[in-house]
Order: sequence, then structure tokens, then C-alpha cells
Amino acid sequence: MRLATYNVEWFANLFDDNDRLIVDDGWSGRQDVTRAQQIEALGIVFTALNADAIMVIEAPNTGRKQRTEPALEGFAAAFDLRARRAVMGFANETHQEIALLYDPDALSARHDPHGEETGRKGSSQAPRFDGTFRVDLDIDGTEDLVRFSKPPLELAVRTASGFDLRLIGAHLKSKAPHGARNSDALMRQSIANRRKQLAQAIWLRARIDAHRRDGLPVMLMGDLNDGPGLDEYEDLFNRSSVEILLGQDMNDPHARHALQRRICDAPTTARFRLGDRYLQALLDYIMISQDLMARRPAWRIWHPFEDAACWQVADLREALLMASDHFPVTLDIDI
Repeated sequence: MRLATYNVEWFANLFDDNDRLIVDDGWSGRQDVTRAQQIEALGIVFTALNADAIMVIEAPNTGRKQRTEPALEGFAAAFDLRARRAVMGFANETHQEIALLYDPDALSARHDPHGEETGRKGSSQAPRFDGTFRVDLDIDGTEDLVRFSKPPLELAVRTASGFDLRLIGAHLKSKAPHGARNSDALMRQSIANRRKQLAQAIWLRARIDAHRRDGLPVMLMGDLNDGPGLDEYEDLFNRSSVEILLGQDMNDPHARHALQRRICDAPTTARFRLGDRYLQALLDYIMISQDLMARRPAWRIWHPFEDAACWQVADLREALLMASDHFPVTLDIDI
């Protein structure tokens, strides 16, 4: 079985208020890329992935007029994808939903949130992901109240062979200091963003631990917006969100490799344009619990400049660059 995670930049911009694809020459939201060009590129990428399930990060919007599941299922129908059914969890206000697009012949998936429903009063016991988490990050006797702007998608999954697992899709808080106007504001905002992201990682880790205590295999996938050594404020908190989530019993070879600090050959999953240069980073992961390691897992980052097979197919290479500023990550595993 092949599972994937893919952050699709400005996916919501490709659909009208009736959840239909807008195939025209209007700008998509990606720099110098039209909606028609991005849609065609995404069709090539999703077809090449041929995955049984794709965790779509920044999926089309659910709101007053739009709905994520019909939009994704319409996209799948347009390109005759096997992964043709969509499921999502708690909608958010960012127009960047988290949803799973999957092949119903290969698996079933349902939103199955765990944890207490807290509202804004909060709980320190890893509440439901649409609630509020109370955590004292710096041990100063004052609890921080933390919420997800994009609540993780928690799924109960059963494969066609009868294998059950917990699948969690996540898009953690960005550390980028958007809107900071001077160096002092940049520092304050960067530290505040990192604090919130670490709290979200602790919350996610507590949910993973709860599922593991219940004896359930767990898979965490998505854009964690973090990796070791990505900013100068990391040492203030001693560890990255990735390290918190990996712990001792979750596995992702790309993350483990990057933790060795061998920056020269570290894998990357995202490529951002900054002026006349590009920044690359490892942000997207598929982490699996230790009990899944016996099922012959094989990870792959579909990076056109780092994966030889992607580079050699010109249409796929160009589509990967045009479709998004992130590249898909896949896991092939016997389940």
C-alpha cells in the first residue's frame, strides 16, 4: 500500500463557490502560474503518485459556500484517480483544510477524534484537537492556552486486508515572523511562534502516546513546519518539534538523518523563492510507530532535483515544480 502526504500551495484558489475546478488563465496564487497550469501539474503529480491515500495539506476550503470533500472528489474524477473519496475533520478559518483523499477499494477512513471537548477553558490532558490545551512550556508556574489554527485530522483507518491503524494528519504552526517590522519584533514573534509550535507538538505527542498505550499502530503525516537547525531560536527550547514527535518510538528516516546535523546532504521537501534565490527545507514527514517497522516500510521524497527517477521524467519534473512549493512524501508499506 502507498500512503502520501502533500502540501498543495493555494489549492483552494483552484475551485469556484460550487467546488468546481476553474480551468482558465487567471493567476492561481502561485507566482507566475495560472490556474490551468497548476491544475494540469497537480493532475500529473497525483497520477504519478498512484497512492492508495494522500493526506492533503492546505486542501480546498470548507466555508459558507465551499466544501472540501466535493472539491477533492471532483478533482479526483477529473483525472480518474484511484484515490477518489475524501474525508476531513474539523474545518478551520484559514482556507487551508486537512483532508484525506483515498481509494475506497483499498481502505476505509473515518474522522474519529479523541480527547475531551473543552471549548476555550482548556485541559492539560491532551483535549480534542478543536479544543484548548493548557501547558506550562517554560516551567514558570503560568500555563499557556494553546489552540490549533488548523486542527489535526484524526482518522480510524482499516485496510482492505483488515489491518487497523490510527492516522493523524497535521499542519503545525509556522515559525515565520509574518508582519514583523523591525529586528525586535522579529525576535519576539519568532520566539512566540516557536513556543506555540512546540506546545502543539507536545499535544500531538500526548495523543500518539495514548494510542500507543491502547496498542494501536500510529502514523503521523503532514507539514510540521519544522526541522532541526532551521532557525537560531531553536536552542532556547533545547529541541525541535520534530524531535518531540519522534520521541524514542516513532520513525522517519529523513527526520533521523537531518537530526545528525549533516546539513550538506540533508533531504528536503519544500522549495521557496526568496527574491532571486530559493530556500530549501525539510518540513514534511511520515512518522510511523515502531510496530509498523516490521512491515517493510519504504519512504520517498518526490523532489525533482534530489530523486533521480523524478528528474528523468521531464513532464513529472516540471509538474512537481509548478504544482506546489512542497513536494510529496510517500510511504510504501505492507498493511
